[in-house]
Amino acid sequence: MAQVRRRGAVLEQAILRAAADELTESGYAGLTMDRVAQRAGTNKNAIYRRWPNRAALGVAAYKLLVETRLGPPDTGDLRTDVLTVLRQMNADVGTPKADVIRGLLAATAEDPDLLPQLLELVGDGGASMWLTILQRAVDRGQAAPESLHPRVATVAVTLLRNEYASHGLRPVGDDVLVEIVDRVYLPLTARPTAERT
Repeated sequence: MAQVRRRGAVLEQAILRAAADELTESGYAGLTMDRVAQRAGTNKNAIYRRWPNRAALGVAAYKLLVETRLGPPDTGDLRTDVLTVLRQMNADVGTPKADVIRGLLAATAEDPDLLPQLLELVGDGGASMWLTILQRAVDRGQAAPESLHPRVATVAVTLLRNEYASHGLRPVGDDVLVEIVDRVYLPLTARPTAERT
């Protein structure tokens, strides 16, 4: 039976899924264009037409992993939502995913285009997720509308990143996460007392 030739977005998604599977199974060190091509049922030329090198493919595949794994929680409570995301990120640091991140960071450190893309994915899944969480809290009356700013929305994950930068890329204690949320994030995003009545 003849195989249907895939093109465009269908082929691109097949390649990305194959690369994401390779990253998950073998880490960045094991990600090769040959293995991705074989898994995707295509050839290396089809990959190189879309991604000029292994690092670019790795970042795109990691983005797919982040987008499919980490959506904004909606528990009905801002504190619970923020802690849920921080706890998931913190748990990931202690898994092979951390090796994937380290490999990608090393590979993209000298690429002016790829490094910012990767840094946005590492740790926060992008400001849009945090703004979604915060917008829901504003809609519920749990946060001030003035707090809907990317720097405010992402301050919790920025503080968590600082912990990793200071102490190494390894999980921190849950008390650190609770302190970030209770002592910084919630007071920063809170509605003024007069508005709460």
